[in-house]
Amino acid sequence: MADDTPYIKETPTGFYLSVRVLPGAKHSCIVGVWNNQFLKVSLKAPAVDGKANEALVDYLSDMLKVKKKSIFWMTGQTSRCKLLFIEISEAAEKEKRIRWLKHILSTEK
Repeated sequence: MADDTPYIKETPTGFYLSVRVLPGAKHSCIVGVWNNQFLKVSLKAPAVDGKANEALVDYLSDMLKVKKKSIFWMTGQTSRCKLLFIEISEAAEKEKRIRWLKHILSTEK
């Protein structure tokens, strides 16, 4: 399903999500796609002492309706470009979350 979105890579147990963060914004939200490879997310938290990373996990957990412990860091904890794994083993639930991400991006254009 996610072949047209290079920032989402599905697996049988969830999906990888490539994210570019913009810390220190007025509010946290998905703002689009960066370089056609990353989901661009603005975060209210500053990039200090891991606050932006924590805010990203909080934001994704709330928006995707998954537990924080279902979000795993793969790379990028000290970079603006990050790779996370979102664990959702039930196929229907995984598809629902991916459709939601695509819908949010389609309404941003």
